[in-house]
Amino acid sequence: MTAQSSIAIHAAVGKTHVAYLRRMLTACLEHIRHPPEDISIALVNDATMSDLHQRFMNIPGPTDVLTFELDHDDRTGRVTAGEIVVCVPEARRCCRENGHRLQNELLLYALHGVLHLSGYDDKTAAQYRRMHQAEDRILSRVGVGNVFAAGMTKS
Repeated sequence: MTAQSSIAIHAAVGKTHVAYLRRMLTACLEHIRHPPEDISIALVNDATMSDLHQRFMNIPGPTDVLTFELDHDDRTGRVTAGEIVVCVPEARRCCRENGHRLQNELLLYALHGVLHLSGYDDKTAAQYRRMHQAEDRILSRVGVGNVFAAGMTKS
């Protein structure tokens, strides 16, 4: 990472995790080639996420994370600013099911959004594998360990 990214976190829920997310996501950004300069993260409840999921994806119900490009550099095509919306109750449900710590599940979702903004996608099976391997590689490098792959060990 050549320049320090700015991270703003707004928490309608999950306020106790804001400092951890800011600290750990800052560490994660050191392992991403072209992260956005300005990153905004919103920690929301099921109702807000369901509304956004329906409005922007035309899919009912909550999801774990939604990512929105806010600005990009026309010359390079890189995203320079983005909004990542994280559903705290969805993370809570997932970490109960998979035995993760909530703060690490929230970090995984935030990192997933940053990777989307940094050019990763997960639409094909190969892209999906590449993106989730990158998440676990980065989380391991910052001392968290595998979060996505750890949840995949259950059948």
